[in-house]
Amino acid sequence: MMTSGKYKKSEHIAFYRRHKQNPEVQYCASLESLVLSEKGASVELFAPKSQLPLLLHVRACRESTVRISVDEIHRVNVRYRVPDVLIGEPVYEQLRVESKSQGSVTLTWGLGQHQVRIHEIPFNLEVLCGKELIATLNPNGRLLFESMRDSIRNDSILNQSGDESGLWKETFGQFVDVKANGPTSVGVDFCLHGFNHVYGIPEHADRLRLKDTSNDEPYRLYNLDVFGYRTDSRLGLYGSVPLLVAHKSGRTLGLLWLNASETLVDVGYNPRDSQGDVAASAKRSKMPVQTDVHWISESGVIDSFILLGPTPSQVLCQYSQLTGYQALPPLFSLGYHQCRWNYDDEADVKSVDAGFDHHCIPYDVIWLDIEHTDGKRYFTWDSKHFPNPVALQQHIAKKKRKMVVISDPHIKVDPEWPLYCAARDGDHFVKVKDGGIYTGSCWPGDSNYVDFSCPQTRSWYARCYSLDKYKGSTESLFVWNDMNEPSVFCGPEQTMPKDAVHRGGWEHRDLHNLYGFYQHMATVDGLITRSGGTERPFVLSRSFFAGSQRLGAVWTGDTEATWDHLKFCIPMLLSLSLAGIAFCGADVGGFAKDPEPELLVRWYQAGALQPFFRGHADKRTKRREPWLFGEAVTARVRSAIQQRYRLLPYWYTLFHQAHTRALPPMRPLWVEFPGEESTFSVDHEYMIGSALLACPVTEPAIQEIMVILPGPNELWYDIVSAKAFSGDRNLTYPVTLDSVPVFQRGGTVVPRREGSGSCSSDFQRLPLLLTAALDSKGGAEGLLYEDDGHSFDYRDRKKFSLCRFFMKPGSFTCSRVSEDGTFMSGSSVQSVLILGMRRPPSAVTTHISDVQVPVAFQYSEDRLTLTLEGLDLGVGQDWEIRMQ
Repeated sequence: MMTSGKYKKSEHIAFYRRHKQNPEVQYCASLESLVLSEKGASVELFAPKSQLPLLLHVRACRESTVRISVDEIHRVNVRYRVPDVLIGEPVYEQLRVESKSQGSVTLTWGLGQHQVRIHEIPFNLEVLCGKELIATLNPNGRLLFESMRDSIRNDSILNQSGDESGLWKETFGQFVDVKANGPTSVGVDFCLHGFNHVYGIPEHADRLRLKDTSNDEPYRLYNLDVFGYRTDSRLGLYGSVPLLVAHKSGRTLGLLWLNASETLVDVGYNPRDSQGDVAASAKRSKMPVQTDVHWISESGVIDSFILLGPTPSQVLCQYSQLTGYQALPPLFSLGYHQCRWNYDDEADVKSVDAGFDHHCIPYDVIWLDIEHTDGKRYFTWDSKHFPNPVALQQHIAKKKRKMVVISDPHIKVDPEWPLYCAARDGDHFVKVKDGGIYTGSCWPGDSNYVDFSCPQTRSWYARCYSLDKYKGSTESLFVWNDMNEPSVFCGPEQTMPKDAVHRGGWEHRDLHNLYGFYQHMATVDGLITRSGGTERPFVLSRSFFAGSQRLGAVWTGDTEATWDHLKFCIPMLLSLSLAGIAFCGADVGGFAKDPEPELLVRWYQAGALQPFFRGHADKRTKRREPWLFGEAVTARVRSAIQQRYRLLPYWYTLFHQAHTRALPPMRPLWVEFPGEESTFSVDHEYMIGSALLACPVTEPAIQEIMVILPGPNELWYDIVSAKAFSGDRNLTYPVTLDSVPVFQRGGTVVPRREGSGSCSSDFQRLPLLLTAALDSKGGAEGLLYEDDGHSFDYRDRKKFSLCRFFMKPGSFTCSRVSEDGTFMSGSSVQSVLILGMRRPPSAVTTHISDVQVPVAFQYSEDRLTLTLEGLDLGVGQDWEIRMQ
């Protein structure tokens, strides 16, 4: 369980205190200094009581995004600007002056749909869409920019007694943080007009809708190794994505704060959430609706992006156009993963692998934790317990399965180990202030930490994954980056001291939240290089930042086997999905402690309905392979995993949409129903794509669950009973240990595989069942994306297939969406199940190239379903089914 007192609260964070306690510094804008260039506009800012003039840059990106940045004009030293997160410099529009008035200037661009208005005294900046005010920067005068100081002054200050404001030196417990450049924090507030629901800024074990922090702890973005973390908390966890998403009926807005130092975010709703006071509620109803957001970072510059939407999908796309789209994962990685700290030896691995086959439970990947190495030396194998790693991987690969091994960022201090010597001699480690190598402690004991912020170091590390260097590895071996916040057992808050030094002289405080992102990047580069650039990598990372979505998968870290952790995993994964990281999951069963059988079953049922699906456990827990709890539990786990595998065509299609359109597979209800305020705070259920609604059971011993079915014009079909329910209602749904509520939305077509297999490769060869759920007009449509499931040929050689299924009364068609795709999958549609069919047809025929073939069908009057069988219709061909 999380140790109380190990981690800071806001009262311990000096720069946060200064921003909250500091009297407002009233900055003014010098409109006479306005300069328009091809890359935007610049205006000088000054404060009468400050000697620190600032330069404001306003730029309009081509895709309905406004970039607002602030930096010092006269710098003592250059401030850190986050590199490598944006996929390139955005393309900017030419700004022009739309109007001037006393004390303000209004800029616009393009067709004039959006405006930026800069007010002179006091300075604030308004963003308008179609003349509607949607956001204001610095509305309450919270802009504060602490000037970097000369380090000579640092020495004189440190020799004096006392530094209560923590300007130059800060103490937490036994740890002293000396600040080479003195106070360098930055902060500013935003007002989001008309918005009363904001989301995002993961990672926190909290609800989906962010809480009002006016009388509570702020949301902290500071990557930390927190074992058995508390739920309902705003403590920073393993990763940070400084993207906040605001939503109201008619508009969605995004706010990206591009800063990698420790950041705290305060959220204030106006009016405040009702506490039951009738008089206060009446007063609140007259107040303008808005959300105030105050960002405060320890160092760097202010570099923010306002994503103007206006729809949820457009905001998600605008963010991905800046930081990259979700990587298209290899198909095997969407199957089930089996992990434990640790499987003891080769015999143990083979036994677990055989256990899945014996119990007819499909899985794709078996994982090895730190004990597989030689004394926690990564890129090595324990010669006693894993003497033949290549043969072991080949044994697994013959069954078309894969193996994943762990690779942490710390390197054991061992002058006899060639890899350590290569890192040391190649200057690849993080340093201390005097130029020596920083030494911390982690699993191997004394360790040095790879400086992944350096491109040359990332290249060196990537080459370590080549088959000739990583002895005992094969092409079916993939990687897991853990402990990369980074975790330092003897460090402040169990991480690296902020005054450690990276290449280029940057302090760790400047880029702390990027550390895991950079290891993830280097590992992905290593696996791509290993294959000669032909094969898609799979790398799971515990730590992450904005842009990590283009690298691979993340998970929610060291959960506990409790019902509370199971429940909070859903909003945590929804928050990650909104922040662009669509390939995310939680350890099934909880990492720490022993789950009771009911909890284990419910977690498998939930995990099978989430993007990344892995069972994992602490070595101090009892073994929990699915067949160790009795046949009833085994059967329920088997059913959940088999249902996941049958849905893989749908999941893979959803990941193609994430990769190309930024639509996450796991979505809050409001993303699909943006006009329905009743969905805005729902986080116990969610959409899987646009077609399926899932409501996992997260409480023990219950016999019914409340399911919200949105949409006044929607139909929802229980995927088990085929019973139809109208939308815009709360449904009391009976559940047993064998059931979890999943509904298919009317108007959609969902592809599944029919049959059984032992891994994703087996299921890929099985025939397809298409389930068409009719809407109120008798229509339905859906997509199916296919490629080879493992290579980059879909990208480089256009070897993909994208088909559209479309149903209208009397007709069901398949057509190719893109003529560019050249992939011939060999998949065939054997069956079509139509839900909501109110009367049986008299005859059914297929039509391919003017060839007509009669079709056998079955109609159920009780279920209102029509089943078409024995079709054998090729995917990738154009065909039609006619129902008379």
